Amino acid sequence: MVELSDGTVPAATVGRLPYYLRALRDLAAEGVDLTSSTELAERSGVSSAQLRKDLSYLGSFGTRGVGYDVESLASYITVALGLETEHRLAIVGIGNLGHALANYSGYATRGFQVVALLDASPEVVDTRVAGVTVEHVRDLAEVLRRERVTMVVLALPAHGAQDVADAVVGAGVREVLNFAPVALQVPDDVVVRSVDVAGELQILAFHAATRAAAL
Repeated sequence: MVELSDGTVPAATVGRLPYYLRALRDLAAEGVDLTSSTELAERSGVSSAQLRKDLSYLGSFGTRGVGYDVESLASYITVALGLETEHRLAIVGIGNLGHALANYSGYATRGFQVVALLDASPEVVDTRVAGVTVEHVRDLAEVLRRERVTMVVLALPAHGAQDVADAVVGAGVREVLNFAPVALQVPDDVVVRSVDVAGELQILAFHAATRAAAL
């Protein structure tokens, strides 16, 4: 069990830890044993100062003039992120996005396994995607309990997402990744991470328009 330096890690820091872990794993795959804060920061897309500040919330790392031990720091961040045990995922909504998410090849190396797929379409239910049989969403609670699901991914249209989220919470799952373009209303003890692709593109459009106006 990791004991954090002051018991609290800012949400923004938690959001950057996966990037540090990915960079460290890349370094390890390249045969690198030691890395500097400058190299790790560059690979993670942050400043050295930000990297050092983020890591300070987890504890004391690195040796002046030597750097960070890649394997040791990667292991520590893995534990801090709760990835020392495998998380079992269910994906609800097996359309184009759901298919892509189910077939993503990087889950296993990052501590995740897709164990359940659910949909409401008769054309999809009982088919197999990425080696998993798609089950009907009406059986969601039973499937989540049977497969000991710890996280649910919602790849649904906006109009059905809240009802499914309510069912997910009712089944006892407290971590949800939401791709539906809607703000889900959930209890305070439920963590929802929303991915709004269109919203992100709109932000890029704003920056493009601002840059064009300055020319």
